[in-house]
Amino acid sequence: MQKGIDDSLLETVRYLGTELGQIIQQHLGDEWLEKIETVRKQGRKSYSGEKQATESLQKLFSEMSDQSLLTVGRAFSQFLNLANLAEQEHTVANLNEQDPVADFLSKIKSVEHCEMSLEEAIEKLSIELVLTAHPTEVTRRTLIYKYSRLAECLSELHNESLSDANRAQVERRIAELISQAWHTDEIRAARPTPVDEAQWGFSVIENSLWQAVPDFIRKLNDQLKNEFDIELPLNSTPIRFGSWMGGDRDGNPFVTSKVTEEVLLLARKRAAVLFLDDISTLYVELSMAQCDEQLREKVGADEREPYRAILGQLKSKLQATVEGIEAYLEGDSYKENSWIQKQEELIEPLELCYQSLVNCGMRGIANGQLLDSVRRAHCFGVNLLKLDIRQDSDRHDQVFSEITRYLGLGDYSNWSEQDKQAFLLRELASKRPLIPRVWEPSAEVQEVLDTCKVVAKQSEQALGIYIISMARAPSDVLEVHLLLQESGIKWPMPVAPLFETLDDLNNAFDSMSRLLDIEWYRGFIKNHQYVMIGYSDSAKDAGALAAGWAQYQAQEALVELAQKHQVELTLFHGRGGTIGRGGLPAHGAILSQPPGSCLGGLRVTEQGETIRYKFGTEPLAQRSFGLYASAILEALMLPPPAPKDQWRDVMTEMANDARDNYRAVVRHDENFVAYFRSATPELELSKLPLGSRPSKRKPNGGVESLRAIPWIFAWAQNRLVLPAWLGVMKAFKVSLENGNEPTIKEMMKEWPFFASRLSMLEMVFMKANPQMAAIYDEVLVPEELKYFGQNLRDELMESQALLLQILEQKEVMEKDPSGKESMQIRANYLEPLHLMQVELLKRAREAGDETLNHNLERALMVSIAGVATGLRNTG
Repeated sequence: MQKGIDDSLLETVRYLGTELGQIIQQHLGDEWLEKIETVRKQGRKSYSGEKQATESLQKLFSEMSDQSLLTVGRAFSQFLNLANLAEQEHTVANLNEQDPVADFLSKIKSVEHCEMSLEEAIEKLSIELVLTAHPTEVTRRTLIYKYSRLAECLSELHNESLSDANRAQVERRIAELISQAWHTDEIRAARPTPVDEAQWGFSVIENSLWQAVPDFIRKLNDQLKNEFDIELPLNSTPIRFGSWMGGDRDGNPFVTSKVTEEVLLLARKRAAVLFLDDISTLYVELSMAQCDEQLREKVGADEREPYRAILGQLKSKLQATVEGIEAYLEGDSYKENSWIQKQEELIEPLELCYQSLVNCGMRGIANGQLLDSVRRAHCFGVNLLKLDIRQDSDRHDQVFSEITRYLGLGDYSNWSEQDKQAFLLRELASKRPLIPRVWEPSAEVQEVLDTCKVVAKQSEQALGIYIISMARAPSDVLEVHLLLQESGIKWPMPVAPLFETLDDLNNAFDSMSRLLDIEWYRGFIKNHQYVMIGYSDSAKDAGALAAGWAQYQAQEALVELAQKHQVELTLFHGRGGTIGRGGLPAHGAILSQPPGSCLGGLRVTEQGETIRYKFGTEPLAQRSFGLYASAILEALMLPPPAPKDQWRDVMTEMANDARDNYRAVVRHDENFVAYFRSATPELELSKLPLGSRPSKRKPNGGVESLRAIPWIFAWAQNRLVLPAWLGVMKAFKVSLENGNEPTIKEMMKEWPFFASRLSMLEMVFMKANPQMAAIYDEVLVPEELKYFGQNLRDELMESQALLLQILEQKEVMEKDPSGKESMQIRANYLEPLHLMQVELLKRAREAGDETLNHNLERALMVSIAGVATGLRNTG
């Protein structure tokens, strides 16, 4: 089965597994090591289809105590973390062989015609990665730290020039770190707060992105200069960062105005600490006396060390910022006057030093550490990253309903869209305040108003955009602009409607068309509009194929609308890590978008565990930047073709059929909810302290109110991964029967969007395991509902067979052997965890919540986290 897997990767997996085994042996004795080794071997046989091995493991687990199951679960969860670590390090070790930017630059040399020049494309290259607070990172921060150090040790270990003494030292450190991980509780004691989540995001910047950004820009500059004689300007920021951590209050009651203010201050403090370290190093190194006239004028004629004089002043400001924010957060008065306030206060002295060194013939010094600091100043600034604010449209509606009722104007929520717009535009033009001074709004409305006040106090550099969930009409956008104006904001904060459901995506063009028809509005936004496209909720609403086609058509229509109004459009993609939430490899995802969709730059969410897998180390981050950059440059210079009318017709028919197939099961079958809750650990997931946000928008709601993340997470646990494929291939089958095979083959070859759908399904079918899903059903699902699971598994297997037929393949992922083998490495460790989870779910449900003991609950949580780790994504 594992023939062909890179020998060095397998060797590393075995090495780490052996080290863990020795630690278990030291801690628990020979008997436990033997027991775990037996489980591992039986798990491998079970995965290979040996029914006897499966039954043997089920019997073994049924006879174990809760405490013993916890120990087994911990062992296999750790095995999977170490396997992931080995694969990550293996990927990093081979990065030199893969340079997507170099490949693209080489490609365009032989292309006769491009839609725009390379210079224009580089100028438009804008990648904004938004780190979100979605709770899909199951691994604790303390363990992530240990795994990061382990990755560094593995990298050292594979250095061929390492001496025997140093090798032994590294091996001892590896054993120590694995032992630390084994003796650390995998499950958080409590849910992280929004501030905890934000601090985790800051740590990602500090530990990898801080160095990865200037290194990537330096490398990109060298490639452009050497190949095309193009140099990036000093202020080039092809990559920037935003965050939802501490700003996303949609359905999260724990994100308050006070939390948002605290997170903004902590971000400023972390930025000041990082820049203080940079500037302190530069202060030591830039001891030169010679400078140009501009710098001399700034420091005075008598200053012997002009660079140190300038940097010393900057150091003092940064130190005052750190101390001032610490004092304020501990209860002292707000003394912002002494803090560093604006990005320019950071950039100007650094660029002054840079230009002086260049002008005095010291370009080599200027282009070293100083240039890195200049690049960081432009990318991260004094605020570290830009915080987005997100709120549901209903909450804004509620504000205006309470105001108009108080003022005796009627109930705003009952007005027509036309009346709402007229009222909002009139108030936006008015010079008098709208919000009454003597007025006591509800707590919910007060919180919205307080948030707007916090936003209004910030500088433009601290905040990103204001996103409106469930936006449907122009009034949703105008409401936010009016609320911010009433709060005293001094700059026009961009407001982005988020179109989430299938209907909202289909109506996006009409809604935005009516908004952009308002001449005052176009002037107010300075002809630059953000629109967010929702991937998660649209897929949950209508299935993967219908959602994907609706997203494509919405983007296409919005691009055309923006061009008509001469408005720059930035599309913000709310992708998740999983296929069911719009996840795709970055390069393929961008090239599958409609032509013209990257003209306003790319803004995309990076969520949960995908942040660690894509940006957790400097080399991984640089690789991810390269994938994004090369794909955007290609989309700008060599855009994909617009679909032919015949392709559209076939795609629309299939999407509609797939939607109906999906909804017939998920929405219209009265037994679906009961089956879902018995066949998956959906109800148990709420106990896993993943993120700060509740799993449901409405506490008492059913599946319809369940957030997309736990929805996807639950189906991944039992390996049915239903949301990503349900109903899709049934629609393909009908289309083929209707004689569309030649068109479908043509779409596969010539249309990146369509090819990406099939690629997504391949990845899904690689992770799906109908045999394992059947075991969950056998043990956990009531007899009268077992037919439901059988029907779903039958469709899954028929879908996989049809996909292989269309692709003319014998197995899924034949053309991606490394991806397939990656999954197989972890499969042996996943098998026992699944079987153990089934036993634990059975016990937990028999015991009921009131009698659930600590070991049983913890073992169940470990199994859920372990399966998520093994599949390398959760929600």
